Amino acid sequence: MNGYLLFAVVFWLATWGLNEWLVRQRFANPALRRITNTAVPVIFGVTLLVIWECVVRGFSIPSILLPAPSMIWTRLINSIPTLWADFRQTFLKSVLTGYVLGCGLGFIVAILVDRSPFLQKGLLPIGNFVSALPVVGVAPIMVMWFGFDWQSKVAVVVIMTFFPMLVNTVQGLGAASHMERDLMRTYAASWWQTLTKLRLPAAWPFIFNALKINSTLALIGAIVAEFFGTPIVGMGFRISTEVGRSNVDMVWAEIAVAALAGSIFYGVVALAERAVTFWHPSVRGGQA
Repeated sequence: MNGYLLFAVVFWLATWGLNEWLVRQRFANPALRRITNTAVPVIFGVTLLVIWECVVRGFSIPSILLPAPSMIWTRLINSIPTLWADFRQTFLKSVLTGYVLGCGLGFIVAILVDRSPFLQKGLLPIGNFVSALPVVGVAPIMVMWFGFDWQSKVAVVVIMTFFPMLVNTVQGLGAASHMERDLMRTYAASWWQTLTKLRLPAAWPFIFNALKINSTLALIGAIVAEFFGTPIVGMGFRISTEVGRSNVDMVWAEIAVAALAGSIFYGVVALAERAVTFWHPSVRGGQA
């Protein structure tokens, strides 16, 4: 057997055994439990990278089909200025701006919809329809309307994030039971007091569900939108351009940056959810 492939098999068996041992441990120390919970996915990820490297080298797979992780890392380190410019254009300008606008507008409209049965019956079906529209169909129209710069990508992100936030918030505002609402009425609470003291706290899990969904949708929408027109900078622009030049290692470097940014973004939202909804059974049950 090829030396690289043999090493991959041995490394996989060793890390598999280590992870199996770790997940079966029941440490009394909370710090050790947190370290173990972090170590297991890290070891699994490192194992995948090592196996990927060994398989590419062992089978002599051409780099244009699948570059090795070491090749991608080298390209990433040597292209930091370019990758940073793309990240700033796509994530900091398009994704974050569109995410804040889309989620904010969706939340505000959800409050209005909750106050108006007409809007609830008329707008929500339209929201479900628009949510099903493919981004590849919306993006060219937004580029034509708002130009080739990041503003058109923001418009795409707003469309993709607005309706998930709207639908989830409306559902969340209806999560409080009739008994709880009747109790607020017996206290002579106003609509605003009932909203802030009862209905919004009950809706937070739904709202954060939309925020987590939108954290990935926003990044996907911005990158795909850049395929249809953008200045000579941006993650989507770089991916489409470098594929045409057969610089697959640069494509994978951009994918790695996008995956890392999206994971961190999702993680920040999840941490915020744990801080705000610490009282919810799903959060209390998952705490170590």
